[in-house]
Amino acid sequence: MVRIGIILGSTRPQRNGEAVAQWVLTHAAHRDDAHFELLDLREHDLPHLDEPVPPSAGRYQHEHTRRWAATIDGFDGFVVVTPEYNHGAPGVLKNAFDHLYAEWNNKAVAFVSYGSAGGVRAVEQLRQVAGELQLADVRQQVALSLRTDFEHYSTFAPAEHHLRALSTMLDQVIAWSTALAPLRAPADGAG
Repeated sequence: MVRIGIILGSTRPQRNGEAVAQWVLTHAAHRDDAHFELLDLREHDLPHLDEPVPPSAGRYQHEHTRRWAATIDGFDGFVVVTPEYNHGAPGVLKNAFDHLYAEWNNKAVAFVSYGSAGGVRAVEQLRQVAGELQLADVRQQVALSLRTDFEHYSTFAPAEHHLRALSTMLDQVIAWSTALAPLRAPADGAG
């Protein structure tokens, strides 16, 4: 069965992303076409990129990078839950992407964002990063407004119409993750 990691891309105290990621996980858990698991960046203590060799070489020197690589390698696709900070993605999320290379390749990624403008500018930046990492980003996005989907800017209360977008987004990330599976399969040794 396809494994999709839901990456919680904020580590701030009193972050809104935890409720958003749980909302995604709760709705995704009702599906029978994929297994979903929450990946909280708070639980993966990654310092600013500290590998002496570029990640594309795949020669990770540090245990924290090897653990992160093993975690990401075990998934077929991802749903990234991201806030927008100063018109961009959180540094901790970009750093998590930057630590690895091959473990991201030929997998699908979808985005659930939140912010004053729905987090769309953060996602536009992350789509560029995804392309370089050979992650296939799906079209559908869930964009949540701090003004209308959070009471007092902090209590998550999403509008009902977001469920349709979430369902479509999950359909797409599962379909793309499945379609990309042959590219992730190990070579048969011929050649």
